Amino acid sequence: MKLFLDTANLEEIRTAAEWGIITGVTTNPSLIAREEGDFQEIVREITTLVPGPVSAEVISLTGEEMVEEAKNLAKMASNVVVKIPMTHEGMKAVSVLAPEGIKTNVTLMFSLNQALMAAQAGASYISPFIGRLDDIGHSGVQLVKEIVEVYNYYGYETEIIAASIRHPLHVMEVAQAGADIATIPFKVLSQMFQHPLTEKGIKMFLDDWQKSGR
Repeated sequence: MKLFLDTANLEEIRTAAEWGIITGVTTNPSLIAREEGDFQEIVREITTLVPGPVSAEVISLTGEEMVEEAKNLAKMASNVVVKIPMTHEGMKAVSVLAPEGIKTNVTLMFSLNQALMAAQAGASYISPFIGRLDDIGHSGVQLVKEIVEVYNYYGYETEIIAASIRHPLHVMEVAQAGADIATIPFKVLSQMFQHPLTEKGIKMFLDDWQKSGR
């Protein structure tokens, strides 16, 4: 399973890229709105910081407008992936963009039926939002398991990005469920490093070294 960073903050992306553990970034209008600067400039900068896919979301509502906006976004860099919402109009756009070789990430995904339609339309990626499902008493991880099983059974090439990750346990669970990718907030990614036995072991080794007098 690959690890993406879910943010539009350039400093967070630079730091995580230096760790050598992320291969892509996902953004959305809310994340972009928190940052200062021009939207396109931010996205262009992100595409230079990571080697893999960078998802940038359309804000149009009709299929025709989404297609036009997606084509403009795709011109920004070769690793731009266009995020498209799971709507009737969104699927119209995906079905037009896919044959043209423009990669798409269908977002706001909450059911297996939606995952099936996105794959049929030709989505490169889908983003089931597991944390938001948990918030309303459903299991987001169970949805990932269901999508993985059906995609594998029918041979769909659409990759599954587990999104709306809330804590490190979510990452472990979607990895065990077979997700292709987990897109993770910077805070959660940082928490994944932490374990009390690691910290205890480092302290013990350093203490022993100092006691040796070398």
